[in-house]
Amino acid sequence: MTLRTEPWPAGTPCWIDVVVGDVRSSSDFYAAVLGWDVPAPDEEHGGYVIASVDGAAAAGIGPKHDPDAPSAWTLYLATDDADATAAAAVEHGGVVLLPPGDVGPLGRLAVLADPTGATVGLWQAGTHIGCGVVNAPGGLVWEDLRSPAPDIARTFYAGVFGYSTEGVDMAPEDYTTFALPAGDPLGGIGGLMGADAPHWLVYVGVEDADAAAAAAEASGGRVVSPPVDTPFGRMTVLADPDGAVFTAMTLADPPA
Repeated sequence: MTLRTEPWPAGTPCWIDVVVGDVRSSSDFYAAVLGWDVPAPDEEHGGYVIASVDGAAAAGIGPKHDPDAPSAWTLYLATDDADATAAAAVEHGGVVLLPPGDVGPLGRLAVLADPTGATVGLWQAGTHIGCGVVNAPGGLVWEDLRSPAPDIARTFYAGVFGYSTEGVDMAPEDYTTFALPAGDPLGGIGGLMGADAPHWLVYVGVEDADAAAAAAEASGGRVVSPPVDTPFGRMTVLADPDGAVFTAMTLADPPA
């Protein structure tokens, strides 16, 4: 398990959240499937809640502002300067969907679309650093960009965040990992792999992928892809009751 109290280095995937139709019922779903502790929605914060694992922040759950919009997960990348990073994204062909703005003392946020159409957030930490737990049950363990044009995506993210990329044995030819200079892989970039639209797919750790799949079905969600063993761990792709898709993964060799 990795616990963190300091802001994440720029370019690191640092936070995830999901927008849903009913925060309270979705909180019950994620508590059952991922083991999160989720407080009651607080109208002072627009109904947005922060789920935690043993007191460490894991992810956010918030209400949809447009009831007709699809429910979906958003991945946020850390930045030391949200305004400068948003400007760099535009220079490299991205689009600013939500301009940088302060979220009280918590931090500064922006939302972008990369040149291939995938939505990604920026988070400049204030009092909220993002994920306080990763690489553990209930914490973010991986993320993949599913893109119709992965080469264009790689060029964009390398230009904005300085990522290097590397191919993976036994993975599709268009799939690579990405990393900060001299760093370990942070996630992957590849083709759509059967997805209908470009998006970042988030992977959340669980003790037992099969139990997570069963809990998802019992709690009103569905199994998109049944549990399967991989060299990296056993994983299953799930959808919550609103249709937001994520992967639950039991790591084969969890980092210390």
